[in-house]
Amino acid sequence: MRTRVGRAIRAVALAATALAAAGCARAPAADPASAASVASALPADSGYLPGAGGARLYYLRVGRGPQAVLIPGRAFLANDFRRLARPERTLVFYDTRNRGRSEALADTAALTVQHDVLDVEAVRRHFGFERAALVGYSYMGLMAVMYAMDHPGRVTRIVQLGPVPRKFGTEYPRGLTAADHPAPYDSAKLAAARELGETRFPVERPREYCELLWSVNRVGLVGDQSRVDALGPGLCDMPNEHPVNFRRHLRFNFASVQRLDIPVEALRRVTVPVLTIHGTWDRNAPYGAGREWALTLPDARLLTVPGAAHNAWVERPDVVLPAVDEFLRGRWPAAAERVTRLDPAER
Repeated sequence: MRTRVGRAIRAVALAATALAAAGCARAPAADPASAASVASALPADSGYLPGAGGARLYYLRVGRGPQAVLIPGRAFLANDFRRLARPERTLVFYDTRNRGRSEALADTAALTVQHDVLDVEAVRRHFGFERAALVGYSYMGLMAVMYAMDHPGRVTRIVQLGPVPRKFGTEYPRGLTAADHPAPYDSAKLAAARELGETRFPVERPREYCELLWSVNRVGLVGDQSRVDALGPGLCDMPNEHPVNFRRHLRFNFASVQRLDIPVEALRRVTVPVLTIHGTWDRNAPYGAGREWALTLPDARLLTVPGAAHNAWVERPDVVLPAVDEFLRGRWPAAAERVTRLDPAER
């Protein structure tokens, strides 16, 4: 039985950025204290850099090592993924245009995934990296592949975290979606958010509305509800992430993602190693999308995180972070599989 995932894909931003508002074997547990100690001992700086067309992008740079790793989506990933800092690496986290602490843009024509791809190149050039690895979460996993298509000589390897499909509206077998695992939304909070949104948002109480939405929608980002609090307080201290601003952004940026139809033949020209990490209960970007990426790209493997949702690294940091670290060291994680068919249930 197949189910349409267009609605689930649209929720990528609505749930994952209501912040605005794999079977895999267990990897050796990382030592959080040790990783944090290494990261804190490395030089770090933050500020703004010019993206494509002059858009000001906020960045956080950790380390000065020769291995460059670009990680868009700083607001979502920096707190956890800076544990990947090593003396031999330079991690550059940055907020994509019009998001997080980057400049709010009035020109809606500049709010497209294609501009996001141009910004990757602007960030690389700004820091003078000859080549870099990319880590892309959600739609940014697609964006990373698009960048590799345009700049094949500039990419060393790619990590995709819960990537959206290459084509919006793709249908996957029901078992490759979270159709049987709906998020346990709090109906009272949901009703309160709807009432506040319809009456007093966005001008009078935008931060309050953002925080209320986050308290409701965050449950969809994890499969294990005991890990909800590990998602943190959300991003409501950043006006770009308030619902009125985010919904405007979504209307243009994610619409550009919806229009994409990247030919399979073009993807086969992306020959760098790609590690795709996907939770089986992902409600925002279906698990089938992760399997499809790993099946289609020439040198890709899939790390499946059973029972995890869109933010799999929050639920299983002991699996995801060591796997990404090992991959960046040039080795495939032992639990990463070569995908030979879309639906593993088919024989």
